[in-house]
This record gives sequence, C-alpha cells and structure tokens, in this order.
Amino acid sequence: MTEAAKKYRSRMLNPFIFWWAMFIKLPSAVFWRLKVKEISEEKCVVTIPYFWRSQNPFKSIYFAALAGAAELSTGALCQFSMAGKGQYSMLVVDFRAEYHKKANQKISFTCNQGKELFALIDGLAAGQTGSLTMVSEGKNPQGETVAKFYVTWSFKRKS
Repeated sequence: MTEAAKKYRSRMLNPFIFWWAMFIKLPSAVFWRLKVKEISEEKCVVTIPYFWRSQNPFKSIYFAALAGAAELSTGALCQFSMAGKGQYSMLVVDFRAEYHKKANQKISFTCNQGKELFALIDGLAAGQTGSLTMVSEGKNPQGETVAKFYVTWSFKRKS
C-alpha cells in the first residue's frame, strides 16, 4: 500500500475530515449522514442511517440515498486503489440496482472487490483504459440483503 493510500484511508475514516471533504465535494453524503466504516485493500463498507433526512414518504430509505451509499462504497475503493499511483480519470458508465427488502433500518453497503480492482488499476499503462463492474450489497443489521447495486467504473491512466 502506498503512503498516499494510507493517508487517503486515514482521512476517509476520520469523521471530521470525511465530513468536510464530503461537504465540499458531495454534500448529499453529509445530508444523508453516510459514513465509511471500513476501507482496506479487500473491501469498503459504508453505512446510511434510517432517519428523516434519508427516508421517503413510504417509511423506508429513499432509493437515491441508498444508491449514493452504494456508489460511495465502490468509488472510495476506486480512489483508494489509485492513490499515489499517478493520474487517472474515472467515470461511472453503467448503474443498475436490485431492491429485495424494505430499507427501514441502518443499512451497511459492502463492496468486496478490492483485490480485483487493485489488479486492474496496477495493470493499466499510460493512456490505457479499463472498466470494472463493482457490486455493492446493502444489508440490514440482521444480515438480510436489502439491495444490490452494480456500478461499472471506467478508468483511464493519464500519461
């Protein structure tokens, strides 16, 4: 792991620094109270609470808030994998969702594709592109799958 990756992980796990970064770059994450609970070379876990700011009129978490938490669990892992390895551009090129159960409790989204992602990023040469469909699974405190999101990221290593 690069020093930049260690620094990135430290910042993402520090509630105060994370809050300020999200306030500037992604204010909806602050509004919905998203939190990065874990980030490593294997996985990233992001939680979203069930409360008045994240709920819809049907007394469950709004689908866009769930999507934001799922995207953050994949995107943070992407940023972590690229930290200290040069300049990259990244873009979501496809996004799909499956909803299985009502989200009326705190939901934890986990993306377990860190090793696959690191291998892709490390294998890109300058000017080369690659893509990866990353799965983020949202579970309630009982361990039941509430939703699954499939986020396809495209990467280009800049020269």
